[in-house]
Formats: sequence, structure tokens, C-alpha cells
Amino acid sequence: MMRRTPPTLALPGPIPESRHDWHTIKTLLPYLWQWKWRVVFALSCLLLAKLTNVAVPMVFKDIIDAFTLPGANKLEQAVLLVPLGLLATYGALRFSTVLFTELREIFFARVTQRAVRTITLQVFEHLHSLSLRFHLDRQTGGLTRDIERGTRAIGSLISYTLYSILPTLVEIALVMGVLAARYAWDFTLITGTTLIIYVAFTIVVTNWRTVIRREVNELDSAANIRAVDSLINFETVKYFNNERWEHDRYDEQMQKWEVAQIRSQVSLSWLNLGQSLIIAAGVTLMMWRAAVGVVDGSMTVGDIVLVNAFLIQLYMPLNHLGVLYREIRQSLTDIERMFGLLSKNREIEDAPDARPLFDAGPDGGGTGPCEIEFADVGFSYESNRQILHGVSFKVGAGRTVAVVGHSGSGKSTLARLLFRFYDTTTGSVKVNGSDLRALRQTSLRAAIGIVPQDTVLFNDTIFYNIQYGRPTAPREEVIAAAQAAHIHDFIEALPDGYDTRVGERGLKLSGGEKQRVAIARALLKNPPILIFDEATSALDSKTEKAIQAQLEQVAVGRTTLIIAHRLSTVMNADEILVLDAGRIVERGTHRVLLDQGGLYAQMWALQQQNLTEPL
Repeated sequence: MMRRTPPTLALPGPIPESRHDWHTIKTLLPYLWQWKWRVVFALSCLLLAKLTNVAVPMVFKDIIDAFTLPGANKLEQAVLLVPLGLLATYGALRFSTVLFTELREIFFARVTQRAVRTITLQVFEHLHSLSLRFHLDRQTGGLTRDIERGTRAIGSLISYTLYSILPTLVEIALVMGVLAARYAWDFTLITGTTLIIYVAFTIVVTNWRTVIRREVNELDSAANIRAVDSLINFETVKYFNNERWEHDRYDEQMQKWEVAQIRSQVSLSWLNLGQSLIIAAGVTLMMWRAAVGVVDGSMTVGDIVLVNAFLIQLYMPLNHLGVLYREIRQSLTDIERMFGLLSKNREIEDAPDARPLFDAGPDGGGTGPCEIEFADVGFSYESNRQILHGVSFKVGAGRTVAVVGHSGSGKSTLARLLFRFYDTTTGSVKVNGSDLRALRQTSLRAAIGIVPQDTVLFNDTIFYNIQYGRPTAPREEVIAAAQAAHIHDFIEALPDGYDTRVGERGLKLSGGEKQRVAIARALLKNPPILIFDEATSALDSKTEKAIQAQLEQVAVGRTTLIIAHRLSTVMNADEILVLDAGRIVERGTHRVLLDQGGLYAQMWALQQQNLTEPL
């Protein structure tokens, strides 16, 4: 059987600051309506379950009246006056209530879980589509907690809205209708008044509690941010012996959370007490009125049993209505932050008419010579701090250009612009004559491989981290890439070999080992454009020379941009650019720049002096 794939839905639009229940429900309806027949069948079962639930006390009333008729012997009454079909009907109705309820759950389970899955995936996809600026500013602990709570709240909101609101209203309407048709008007009045007071009290108190709940969530996220941030930076905490400091900072936040959580629990208790008092008053009045009716002969014992059964059945929906409203309000509070993530501006988006870099492949994947051009590029991360000033240069197809300069001169920014993590403030970056803003991001990034200065690995195996460069690559090619990066022998010497787990952010490996994994990953990707951003900065001199020779060999025939601080790694580049304070101040080959006696020559002399100084 072919598995059904639901259509992709558009992301919900920006969420207004004050979000309403109906807006949330309308946002969720398209996800549910993908399964129309399941929704209709589940709602039908819901209505049938409530009809049978209301019919049970009415059949039970007839049975009680049959047993309490005046005159004849009780046994004769039981045999002659109580139809066996009535007892069978009672049992069938009791079973049918559970049957239709469970059928509703069975057929609607897929609808709910698929909606949760779809929305969660859209949030995940949207986060990956956001710019580097967002991810540099984010706080991982709070973000993951918001998504976790929001995901759970979406499932709860769908369940409570469709499972509880409609059946509660149906059951209340049926009970009120039966009371109005069969008994005096004051029964309906007492029931309706109790219901109105209960609902009004619940809404007022729950709205007050929502403010407290939001504060609890904010403090919970803040505490989680501190905990995750501290654990991610575990080594730094150890280096400075600040375990007690981190403990106290975390406890400071948890104390605030504790106070807010206690307020939330106390307010919940007051809400439950108030609801119970209202229900108890309504039940007492109803039973008193029914008892009066039995005494004056206007009602039978069966009638008082029926009224009592209705009160018990009505109490449950009323009590559930209170829980329902609280949970919906809390769910709305929880998903408010997650829906807010969907309204985050992507900043970097493909143009409607964006085209692939290469024609081959659905994403423009393919190979071919690539020419890179930076045309009068100006860029700033913040409006008051300019990073690049009118930078212009070309990297010819199959050529190697190196960019050197002091820290903070803007070297790594060039790589980020080439990947289009940011758009230029002025000027343009082009590949094969096409402005990056006219190309699809997927095709552009598929054509670029990078060995970053700060290598971050997934908490998985070494094999997985190398294969991440091309997830479909066979094991033989992964091993070949590791051998080319001079890390194969090290991996083979480990007890678990390529199945060795590297730990959070790759902390189980040294800086040099992580860098060689990054080199192997880039080599496995086999792209037409290579970027080496301080690719050998964490390696010892012997390994650096071996890796450098391999990198130069790999770069043959590829367009390569080398960003380096060590000048010894760029000596063989076709052209070297010297960047200073965001401007190109010198350019030429290694020999030409040395002969000029400028900034490059000064940097070379200084590094050579450091190499020759005795330890």
C-alpha cells in the first residue's frame, strides 16, 4: 500500500502580540482538515457517545420506577413489569458510551499526532532558515525549552478543543433540554444559574492565573538557559574553579522560579475550592427541590434518581470545563513563544526568480569551474560598526587566493558573505558572474566546502561526523577522506575505531583532531569551491606540513579561498590579499609582497622571528 503523504502547508503568518483562542484554532484547522473523513467520523462518535451517556440515567429511572410500583409483590413486579429488553438496553447504552468514546480516540489519534509532527517540523525548518545573526544571538537552553513546551501544548490544545468543548456543550444542552421538558422550570433555572456562575468564576480566576503561569514559564526558561550554558561550557567552569559560582547563579534563578511556582499552585487550589463550592451549592439546591417533589407526589423515586444521575454527569463536564479552560489558556501561553519563532524574519531568503548555480540536479547541484568576485563590498554586522570597506577582488576558476591580516581585520567575514549567511551592505558577491542574491541558497552552498577555524562536531561517531560532508557517501570514500586528512591511523588506534563517539561539540577530541575531521569532511563533500579558514591553526608543525601538502593537492583544479593567520600556509597561493581594518592594503604573490617591504613583509618577519626564538 502506498503511504499517504500529506501536502505541505504554508507557515502561519506573524503572530499578533495579543493572541486569541479563535485565531489559534483557525491556525490549526488546516492541519486537521487534511484528514477530513477521520475528523467527521470522530465527531460523529463523539455525538453518539454523549447521546448514549444522557440516555443511561433515563433508562435507569424507568427500571427504578418499575421496582417501586405500589401494590404487588416485589418479585412479581421484577418478573412481570420490568421488561428484559430494558435491562439489555441499559447495559448496551453503558457499553456504547465507552465504545463511541474509544472509537473517537482511535480514529482521531493520527490526526492529532500528524498535526503536532507537521507544525514541529515547520518550526524546526524555519529555525534552520533563519540567518546566522539570529543563531548567534539565540540562547539554546531557552529556545529548546520553548519548543518542547510549545510542541506539547499544541497536542493538548487540539485534544482539548475538539475532544472537550463540543462534547461538553452537547451534554449540557441535552441535560438542560431533558430537565426543561420533563420537570418544573426551577430545575432548569438552578442548573443554568450554577453553570453560568461556574463558567464566569473559572474564566475570571484563570485569566488571573495566566499572568502567573507566564511568569513561571519565563523563569523556567531563564533557569534552563543558565543550566545549559553552564554545562556546554563545562571545561571553562573547571578551568576557573567556578562550580560554586555556577551553582549559586542557577540557584538564584531557581529561587525565583520556586516562588512563582508556589503562587501558581496556591492560585490553582483557590480556583478548585471555588469551583467545588459552586457545584456543591447547585447540587444541594437540586436535590432539595427533587426531595420536595417526591414528598408532594409530583415526582417518583425514579425521578430523584434521574436528577441525581444528571447532576453527577453534569458535574463532570462542568469540572472538566474548568480544567479545559485552564489548560487551553496555559497551552496558549506555552505555544505563544513557539509561534513567535515562526514570525522571526528570515532576513536571508531566495528571490522568487532565484535560479540554481548549475543546471544539473533539482537544487542546482553539480560540478564545474567557478569564478568568485567581490565587487566593492561593504558590510557591517551593526550599523555603527563597519567591518568591510569597498573590498574588491576576483578568484579565477581553479585558482587559489589567500587573505591574510591581523585578527579582526574582516577575513572570516568574507567566508560568511560567500556562503550568503549575510547579504552585503553595499556592493555584491558573485559566482560565475551571478549575484548571490539571484541564486538559490541550496545550490550555492552545495558548491562550497569549508574547513572552519572553530570546528564543532555532532555528539555522534567519528564516522558520522566525516560522512556528514556527503551523507550518501559509502564507507570506502569516508575512509579515503580520513586518510587524505591524515587522521585514519589515529581513528584505527581507538578502541571503537570509526564508531568512537566524540562527545558534546566534539570535546572528546583535541583541537587538532577535530580540525582533521573537518578537513576530511570537506574533502568528502568534493565541491568546486573550497574555503580554508585557518584550516591548520590547531595542528602541530609536522602535521601541518603534511596536511598543507595534501590541501594544496586537493585545491588543484578547484577555486580556493584561503583565510590564514600563519603566512607559511599561503606562500604558494596565486595571489595574496592583505586585509587591514576591512580594506585591502596590499596584493600580490608571496615574493612580490616581500619585495614591497610593507605590512605583509612585517608580518612575515615577525612570524619568522617567533619560529627561530629558542624555547
